[in-house]
Amino acid sequence: MGSRSGLQSDLKKQHPFDLPEEEVSLNLVRTNDILQAGFSRLFKQHGISSALYNVLRILRGEGHSLPCLEIAGRMVTRLPDITRLVDRLEALSLVSRARTDEDRRVVLVTITETGRTLVQSIEGPVRELHRRQLGHLSPEEIAALNTLLVKARQNQGI
Repeated sequence: MGSRSGLQSDLKKQHPFDLPEEEVSLNLVRTNDILQAGFSRLFKQHGISSALYNVLRILRGEGHSLPCLEIAGRMVTRLPDITRLVDRLEALSLVSRARTDEDRRVVLVTITETGRTLVQSIEGPVRELHRRQLGHLSPEEIAALNTLLVKARQNQGI
């Protein structure tokens, strides 16, 4: 029996993957799952999810109100229902929303002071978690990985 790849061994898979592309794809899924688990635990301690944190970061970074659709377009992960996320954030008093006079269909979302305080309190632990998870990679490896991930997303028709 030949040597098994890291993922093949991790999954206790007896036979090689049918395609190298399959192995890479599954490796991405497995790696994302492992990395995101740490963030899920961190955000849960603060009563939010990674998606809610992402909305708060977008709003805090922008510095002013944004329409829901603009927020949805800036999210790291694609989510079908930004309205539900905003509902949850509003229930937690982390954002407020208002309709515009020009077009009542447009909902503008603004981060509250409570939301700003929460983001600020989590920023340090988020940075530290990034360092703990990927700090063992050299700057050159980080740059190469970033380049390859961007290239992998090209031509996906999304």
